[in-house]
Parts: sequence; C-alpha cells; structure tokens
Amino acid sequence: MNKALSTTAAAVALTAAAAACGSGGGGQGGDGDGDTIVLGFSQVGAESGWRTANTESIKQAAEEAGIELKFSDAQQQQENQIQAIRSFIQQDVDVIAFSPVVESGWDTVLAEARNAGIPVVLTDRAVETDQEDVYETFLGSDFVEEGRNAGRWAVEEFADSDEDVNIVELQGTTGSAPAIDRKEGFAEIIGEDDKFEIIASQDGEFTRAGGQEVMQAFLGSHDDIDVLYAHNDDMALGAIESIEAAGLEPGEDIKIVSVDGIKDAFQAMADGKINQVVECNPLIGPQLMDLVEQVHAGEEVPERVEVEEGVFGQDQAEEELPNREY
Repeated sequence: MNKALSTTAAAVALTAAAAACGSGGGGQGGDGDGDTIVLGFSQVGAESGWRTANTESIKQAAEEAGIELKFSDAQQQQENQIQAIRSFIQQDVDVIAFSPVVESGWDTVLAEARNAGIPVVLTDRAVETDQEDVYETFLGSDFVEEGRNAGRWAVEEFADSDEDVNIVELQGTTGSAPAIDRKEGFAEIIGEDDKFEIIASQDGEFTRAGGQEVMQAFLGSHDDIDVLYAHNDDMALGAIESIEAAGLEPGEDIKIVSVDGIKDAFQAMADGKINQVVECNPLIGPQLMDLVEQVHAGEEVPERVEVEEGVFGQDQAEEELPNREY
C-alpha cells in the first residue's frame, strides 16, 4: 500500500474502532524499567512560536503519561533527523515519533525502524513513501484544507471587486508538507476566479526573519500588492515589519491572511494588522501519548488522526486572545 498521506477535510476521532493500519512490535524500552514506555521523538526545530508550543505540549504530555521521552531537535536539517532516528533504533526505544523536516527521503531509515520492530508515528507533517507498513499512523493537521480556508477568505474579502487582486505568498520551508499543501489548497480556491493572481512566491523558512526579508524584497519589486498570504504567522509578523517600514499600513494597504493561530498573531489581528488567521493546532501532546500507548500495546489505530481547528477574523481576535495557549 502506498502510504503517502492524503488530506481530508473532516477531523478523525482517535479511536481503535476506526480503520486501522497494523501495529509493529516494539523495542525493549531502552533505559526504561520494563514497564515504562520509552519514546524517541525527533522535532523539526524551534523555528516559530507554533513549534515551541508543539514541543512543550509533547514534553508535558509525556511526563503526565509516565512515558520516558528521548527528545532530539533536528534544527531544520533532515540529516540531523535521520541521525536521531537511527540513534533511537540503536537504543531500542519502544516507539519512534517525528515531525519530518521535508516529505521525501525517508524510505531507508523508516525501513530500518520497521526491520527493528519499532513502530513509528508521524506528527504534524507527512512523508512520501511507496513502502508498506513503515509507519503506524499520522497525527496532525489537514494542510491543504488550511490553504483552502485562506483562499476562501480572499475570495470572500474581494467578492465585490471587479479589479485584479495581486497576491504575494510567503512559503514555508521548501519541500515540507505544510508548504506544499498550503500552497496547493490556496491556489485551488483562488484559481476559480481569474482576477486573483500570485505575482510573487518565495520561501521564508517559517521564520520571522525570513518573512521580514522576503517581504522587503517583494515590496522592492512590486508596488501593486493587494494581499499577503503567509504559510505561518511568524512569517506574517516579520512581513508586517517590512510593510510598516515601507510606509504602508498592514491590514489596510496590504491585506494579510496567515496560518497557525499563535497569540502574537491574534494580537496583530486585534490591532488591525492581520485580517484573517487559519488555525493549526500545535497542542497535540496528549493525543500523541494516547497513540504511543496504543501502538506499543499492539492495538489497531486509525491511519490518520486529525486535530480540530478553526478560522478567525479580526472581529473575533480580541475575544479569543485570552484563550490562546501559545
């Protein structure tokens, strides 16, 4: 079976009664005492407020569940992540989980984990593979739908306009699942109306510094930007700095839609600087620990588990701001 991930719009409940992909055995628990599950987790990095919240959620949930966590930060480098996964295999952990830096290039190391009898759980980002049974389940968001939601906002925002709408796009890390899928979903929706055109699109590496730098370049090359679509809030917040430095008003002169839902973005919405935020929920730790316990026990789990997320506009920002946990 080709287990390259397909996205769906509906959230899937975390239940063993759902359609399953089988469980692999598991190691002997590394440094654990025999009863303690040992989880090796490789994180993408710490490139954004979203990622920091994601890491803290996983660490806290592991502690609360009594799971021994071996944590590795890949610093956005695939080779670091592969090395970490191989180290987890050598340590004979019970379960491996990781958030892939990019989609491709995982076949060899995933096969090594499978051959070692250690089940793998993917979090947040997808992989492309033609191999069978190299991971148990994926836990995360529907990135294509997030892109569609951003596109739907743009279509609604300019529904009464007969003029062309020029869009610049701050992409996430080249080759990463959220960058690929958020671009695809957005393009799908705006492609239904010829007045929308993406006049520039560039990788901002999911960082504020990257967003600031790329937006500065966009503004230097284009004087007719109507909309900024940012693949995450941190890039949008960096871009706001460049927009204001150019003497323009973010949220008015250039409309902004971004993805994630971090507290700073909600503050920017409350201040009128971001127009719409599409939520991508990082607080997946408890769900991940449930899945880890299930696959370690050899239970059937859904092939894909999605988190519930919302879409927020300026009129909701102030009320929702106190509820932001990240």
